[in-house]
Amino acid sequence: MFRRLTPQQLTFDLVVPAGMVLVLWAGYASSGGAHLLVIVGMGVALALRRLSPGLALGVAWVVALAQMAAGLSPNPANLAIAGVLYTTAAYGSKAIRWIGFASAPTGALVAAVYVFLLPRVSGFPWFQAGVGGSAAEGLLPTLQAWIACTTFFLLAWTLGLLARTWMRARDSRRAQAEAERIVVVEQERNRIARDMHDVVAHSLAVVIAQADGARYAQRADPATAEAALTTIATTAREALADVRVLLGRLRHSEGELPQPALSDLDRLYDSLETSGLEIVRTESGAPVPLSTASQLAVYRIVQEALTNALRHGDPAGTVHLGFAWAAEELRITVRNRRRTGAPAEVVSGHGLTGMRERALLAGGRLEAGAVGESFVVEAAVPAPASPTAAGVAAATAAEPR
Repeated sequence: MFRRLTPQQLTFDLVVPAGMVLVLWAGYASSGGAHLLVIVGMGVALALRRLSPGLALGVAWVVALAQMAAGLSPNPANLAIAGVLYTTAAYGSKAIRWIGFASAPTGALVAAVYVFLLPRVSGFPWFQAGVGGSAAEGLLPTLQAWIACTTFFLLAWTLGLLARTWMRARDSRRAQAEAERIVVVEQERNRIARDMHDVVAHSLAVVIAQADGARYAQRADPATAEAALTTIATTAREALADVRVLLGRLRHSEGELPQPALSDLDRLYDSLETSGLEIVRTESGAPVPLSTASQLAVYRIVQEALTNALRHGDPAGTVHLGFAWAAEELRITVRNRRRTGAPAEVVSGHGLTGMRERALLAGGRLEAGAVGESFVVEAAVPAPASPTAAGVAAATAAEPR
């Protein structure tokens, strides 16, 4: 029966009717308690309009009928009925919505008869100061008033229906955007799962090779055997972490595909420059070995950022790609000038979602957005925490694809 409202909505719905009641109370204070009760009743109906459209409509009908039964003249508080009819269409259930629709012509007819026809028959005191005449003479004004009131009430109801349609369309767009985002994330995770499959395969190959070497060296060279066992333990832990990622993201079987590494970036640069993209590359710091998963993340992030610059950037501009090496991570910056007339807002499309997912699953981070006239992508991908992990990365990268 009651809808959920935010604190801001509740505050607004109470303050506006309270203001109306206070203003009209001052104007009708000398008219008697009956008029004041009508003003308060209509204020209550207006306050309930969004919280419970059906209850608000019922209160408005009761107050209006009581006002007519008491023979009171209309007052500005009766305009609250239009606000109630608006909310029956905008927020009410199907039954309440159509009851509100039926109330528009019905209420208009009752009001027109009460104001223009009934006083000519009964001679209500408040009407004697107006135009008199017979009941037949009141038919035309009654019809005109009914048409005018019906139009006014139906206009309020129709505006509520349009608002309802707009709100549903807005919610549908939000739901569609959220569904598309979820699909993009799932697709990217499936693609990442295929990458992780190769990572695990390379790690197991290193484990097998080191185990064979340790088995032969355990008697002749115990120190070498111990180093091999340390490498096996480190590599096995990394493979276990990759398997967990794989099992958490994999949704269906995929064929095995060769995955790119840092050594493949030159071919990527060549292909994009052939397409007309001017790339200025800078590099600082001493390069450190990256794990296979981190190399895959770096490649995919650079690939997507440069592709976005080619598609959405200024065709006459230059793309600045920077690699800043540190002991614990590789920082990547891609900056390009935005196309003329492009909006400054960041639109989270499929490419940005994929880049963020790549960075997060590699243990890093990524930020992208407009900075002045440029669009900047900044990412950080962690380096291996131990020399043995770096050795595994170098060994797996050296294997034939």
